[in-house]
Amino acid sequence: MKELVETVVKGIVDNPDDVDVNEIFGEKTTIYELKVAPDDLGKVIGKQGRTAKAIRHLISATASKENGRAVLEILE
Repeated sequence: MKELVETVVKGIVDNPDDVDVNEIFGEKTTIYELKVAPDDLGKVIGKQGRTAKAIRHLISATASKENGRAVLEILE
């Protein structure tokens, strides 16, 4: 799933080398912390948060297929 987040975000941003995804495992929930270059933060969030919402929906749907839960946190 970490690779999925990296692939999607690297396709959106101008600086794909600055994309960093940290995976934190819990009992039932996995948290993905996403760090991008400051210039790319707006592209990842999108207008009114639509891009971030779409990425969150994608990983949530993928995690639910595996009987788990996933959360995406975008760090500044």
